[in-house]
Amino acid sequence: MRGRALDPSEVGVRGAGAAARELSLRRALRRPGRLAQQAVLVLVSVLFLFPIYWMVATAVKPDAALFVNPPQWVPTQLVWKRFEEAFTYIPFLRYTWNTLYISLYNVVATVISCTLVAYGFSRLEWRGRDALFFVVIATMMLPYQVTLIPQYIIFSHLHWVGTFRPLTIPAWFGSAFFIFLMRQFFLSLPSDLFDSAKIDGAGHLRIIWHVLTPLSKPVLVTAAVFTFMWNWNDFFWPLIYLTSQDNYTLSLGLYNFIGAVARTDWGVLMAAASLMSIPPVVLFFFAQRYFVEGITLTGMKG
Repeated sequence: MRGRALDPSEVGVRGAGAAARELSLRRALRRPGRLAQQAVLVLVSVLFLFPIYWMVATAVKPDAALFVNPPQWVPTQLVWKRFEEAFTYIPFLRYTWNTLYISLYNVVATVISCTLVAYGFSRLEWRGRDALFFVVIATMMLPYQVTLIPQYIIFSHLHWVGTFRPLTIPAWFGSAFFIFLMRQFFLSLPSDLFDSAKIDGAGHLRIIWHVLTPLSKPVLVTAAVFTFMWNWNDFFWPLIYLTSQDNYTLSLGLYNFIGAVARTDWGVLMAAASLMSIPPVVLFFFAQRYFVEGITLTGMKG
């Protein structure tokens, strides 16, 4: 007896069903690995976020609950007045303005200077370009302890010590790290765009402004975010060059806050530290997309 011939549509349905079962099996096999990966990511996130949580929790705990043993992980009573006291224990607004001025000045100066230098190293042909770029990169291997004393002597002769100038003017001379970062990004851009702009009669500054800058937002935002965070949290260089309390930054202000009273009020100190942490977090939140994209795309072409 001959078997019934299968309809082509029936064969297609059976094949689709087998493919669906195979796909479901693959997903089932991958699921434990994904769950383990997500568990590791959650654990690492908790480890990174816990110091921030503990800082905020300490800021709102009563004094009696700050050093109890075992620790009080979740505050049972919230003390919000410490955030108001942070503005009176130290000139918080004055220090915030000083820190904001230094940070934003460095952002603008660093982005402009490094963009110009990186454009010269990536899009201009001239003798000794690669050798000089190697020298610029080599400066990254010099520890700041080596250049600290010579820099201080130079700034002292210029009568800049005690002012914001040692913390702002050097930004116009570029940063080797950001020059490298931008150069690698600029090399990944199509050369046809720059050639077309040159044919249309555009000069180098016009090419940078109308062609390079719109395409380089990720790396420019990355440099801006890094620069802002470094200067906002910087403690060492303001400690070296700033002598008047009127010019202090927030990091110096919080440090002096510890010794400003007979007994350190750790709750108010943590409240001030929490307020100081807000601007970098907000900046990274809004610039996260460009930041991640800049880190991902940089270095694709050498």
